[in-house]
Amino acid sequence: MQNQTIKKAKPNTERLVVSAVFIALASVLSIFQPLALPQGGGITIMSMLPIILLSYRYGMLWGLFSSFIYSVIQMFLGFNTVSAFFMPGDDQQIWWRAILIVLLDYIIAYTAMCLGGLFRNKANPTVALCLGAVVALSVRYIVHIISGAVFFGAWAEWWFTDIMGGEFGAGVLSQYSGFSLALIYSVFYNGLYMIPEIILTAIGGFVVGKIPYLAKKN
Repeated sequence: MQNQTIKKAKPNTERLVVSAVFIALASVLSIFQPLALPQGGGITIMSMLPIILLSYRYGMLWGLFSSFIYSVIQMFLGFNTVSAFFMPGDDQQIWWRAILIVLLDYIIAYTAMCLGGLFRNKANPTVALCLGAVVALSVRYIVHIISGAVFFGAWAEWWFTDIMGGEFGAGVLSQYSGFSLALIYSVFYNGLYMIPEIILTAIGGFVVGKIPYLAKKN
């Protein structure tokens, strides 16, 4: 009876240790951004891959738990940005809007990484991790698009005038306005970092899928 308890506890201990290491690794990787955008967001060194890998190894339920923990860590790492939504200043939001922004851009967006395990029993490791990365990060991209269009659409005209400028910016401003302009701005702005992030993470998932220990399912 005692031996059975020890055998059962060992895999659980290993899972907790591996998860802690992978979440810590993802958090460290998220800090280093070769490209950081002025209004938030940036390209990281495949920081989402360790979280996607957890969901693939241990299943989406465990991935949901791990992703949520990671989302909370990301919220604390982005404390300066988060706190600006609630404090007096240019970035201040009405309290309920600030809460919704945090829920969308941090809690929901990063918890979506649990979808990385969506194909764990439907394809070989390389394909499953690659597709899982694409789906998970695409959902994160969509969440950021919604948040950007609804809460930060006021930046759209400035973005296409001063940042994009030229014929392209003028063309967009002449054809779109209101929420349509805000939506285009959000798709474009968030796509600057999310599309490269999706591509890099998918490639990383394909490579990691070839490593037996990392890609093993438990």
